[in-house]
Amino acid sequence: MELTSIDNLPGFRRRFRITPAPGVVSSEVEDDFHCMSVTVRHRDGVTTSVEPVLSRAPWTTCPGAPDRLKQTFSGVPLAMYAERGEKRENCTHLHDLATLAAAHAFDSEQVVYDILVSDPVAGLRTAEIRLNGRTVLRWSLAEGRIVDPPELVGVTLDQLSRWIASLEPQQQEAARLLRWGTMIANGRQIPLERQSDANRMPTGNCYTFQAERKVHARRIVAIRDFSQGAAQPLQPSTLSQ
Repeated sequence: MELTSIDNLPGFRRRFRITPAPGVVSSEVEDDFHCMSVTVRHRDGVTTSVEPVLSRAPWTTCPGAPDRLKQTFSGVPLAMYAERGEKRENCTHLHDLATLAAAHAFDSEQVVYDILVSDPVAGLRTAEIRLNGRTVLRWSLAEGRIVDPPELVGVTLDQLSRWIASLEPQQQEAARLLRWGTMIANGRQIPLERQSDANRMPTGNCYTFQAERKVHARRIVAIRDFSQGAAQPLQPSTLSQ
């Protein structure tokens, strides 16, 4: 498979858009399973308000997550978001949006990340992340292990932490987003009935899968395939559909 053909292959698509302005920064994400945003308002480097919005989420319990995010980050200095932790007590996607917003709050331009992960072709998948349209990382994977680039051959996605820590900060951000996006893309290959029972999910992995909530969580079937047709994530015509 030619790596350059990924745009023409069916697969997972995910887009992050981070928009900074004086005193406020917004961070948005949309993919097959999610559409949500976080707006962080700040003064003198400290958060004055956190405004999460869930437009599309996979579980009936997810709408409680915005309040949890507000508790986590309200009043927190932007420079301490990454240290604040509590990711698994939150919606992990909202938490990622908040930390991205804080990291780019003082940028001069909008930042857009696109993640593309092909469905398997002869057992091989390609995963790529682009920053403002430019490819910054690309992996090939087979049977859950990276087979290209050479320095990562044989490594699984959950073994990448040490390698990511060795990268420059911007590359670290891209690598974390690509790893997480590639993991989420696995949901395209799992029959819906096998991923619709929250009690089968690992306890404590996110807001919904905390023990007190997972027994009540029900799957919401609101899945989009952005690799089919002309629609792209975070286009105005696709939001909240």
